[in-house]
Amino acid sequence: MFLVERHDAILDILARDGKVRVKDLSDRFHVTEDCIRKDLGALEKQGRLKRTYGGAVIRRENPHTIEVSKHRNIDVEAKRRIARAAMHLIHEHDMVFLDISTSNLAIAELLVHDERELTVVTNMIDILAILAQNPKIRVVFVGGVINKSRDGFWGGMTLDLISRLKPDIAFVGAVGVDVKENSVSTYDIEDGINKAAIIRVSKRAYVVAEARKLSSDGNYNYVTLDTLSGLITDSRPAADICQAAEDYGVDIILPQID
Repeated sequence: MFLVERHDAILDILARDGKVRVKDLSDRFHVTEDCIRKDLGALEKQGRLKRTYGGAVIRRENPHTIEVSKHRNIDVEAKRRIARAAMHLIHEHDMVFLDISTSNLAIAELLVHDERELTVVTNMIDILAILAQNPKIRVVFVGGVINKSRDGFWGGMTLDLISRLKPDIAFVGAVGVDVKENSVSTYDIEDGINKAAIIRVSKRAYVVAEARKLSSDGNYNYVTLDTLSGLITDSRPAADICQAAEDYGVDIILPQID
């Protein structure tokens, strides 16, 4: 096996399991442990992983894609899968809160064709525009001060209205989810304060996040994962992440197999 092929194989294992051990890799690739340490050192210099005692773990990233409009066309199919999973959690006559999130936009794109009587509350402009097309959905728009991305609202007026609501279920977006550290993050503090308030007043609250966000971080932790009803993602995380979620009592909700 060539060096590049071994590096790619190590990264594939890391993506699947969340961590690798020097001894296990040495046995797998029939090379010395010193050789594997050099491999891990080279991959760490490339920013592909983070070395630990006896092995390595996935390097958590901060992609700094702050504006929603710049990542609405990223991982489109993953967001659709998340949306399909979320739809099974919504009941007839529910009040549903969808905050500013491209995954929530995917939920709205399914709800616009839904036949159930629902009330949907949102502070995202694009979600309002989509759901206004379905006469069976009562849409409540939460205004306030327009945010930096010009796609939604936050601030004192927004928080005041949120505090008066009692949604049956809420779906909130995230920039990063660190299951092992029991944290969910976003970029803007104001956005995080909004999300925390939505979670606090809702009877059930779920974070919606593509699988790639389980190895990403924002700059502001707005809630601990164990205070949520669950995490909805598009594919099963690595075994160590699933175990950490179980330890915190967090349900990981996946799309149903068609």
